[in-house]
Amino acid sequence: MTASASFKSTSIALPVGVLAIAMVSVQVGAALVKGLFPAVGVAGATTLRLAIASVLLAAVWRPWRLRPTAREAGSIVVYGVAMGCMNFCFYSALSRIPLGIAVALEFTGPWRWPSPPLIARSIMFGSLLRRSDFSRCCRWGHGAVSGVGIAFALGAGVCWALYIVFGRKAGDAHGGITTAVGTLIGALVIAPIGVVQAGGSLFNPAVLPAALGVAVLSSALPYSLEMFALTRIPPGPSAC
Repeated sequence: MTASASFKSTSIALPVGVLAIAMVSVQVGAALVKGLFPAVGVAGATTLRLAIASVLLAAVWRPWRLRPTAREAGSIVVYGVAMGCMNFCFYSALSRIPLGIAVALEFTGPWRWPSPPLIARSIMFGSLLRRSDFSRCCRWGHGAVSGVGIAFALGAGVCWALYIVFGRKAGDAHGGITTAVGTLIGALVIAPIGVVQAGGSLFNPAVLPAALGVAVLSSALPYSLEMFALTRIPPGPSAC
């Protein structure tokens, strides 16, 4: 192996490893968030997750320094809206179908979207890890899996594909600051639904510890790691 090839392999291994850590963090947060659904509902849990995460990320990245061009601003807005809708759809699916099935179905979104080959391969690897859980859930008769839940999971996959494509475009110019702004946009998109659904329960101190844990594990940490990775994985032809 030449020195150039060795360096390229090392430079690719780092962002792929970071993506793997981000995926594990999101799954731990997904297991934790189920405890919030009875208290604040799906939209309320999504609102708390994104709102708290946006505050944490703003403290780190100071997004008010951002001065995007019109094209960059458009990418950031789409990235943020996709993020908010992705979270809402995934939690809506999670409230109706098992976690393994929801994750396996969500992975179909990036599969069908042109993306850098290594991102696609990372997604395929994660999906293979979940496939046994998917088959087991269906075979052991979780019964009639909710069609609405399946639709929400597939919708989350479409939003995830948009999140990847536009997150990369926005992040190439502004890095981590993009994550903070996108999370705030996502929170603003979902907050009206969350307020209608949960009302004053959103401000119940009893739910804040769990909400903080979900915000860190499912948003603040993985979104920062993903932005780091997405801006460092070399582009290439579609792996689809």
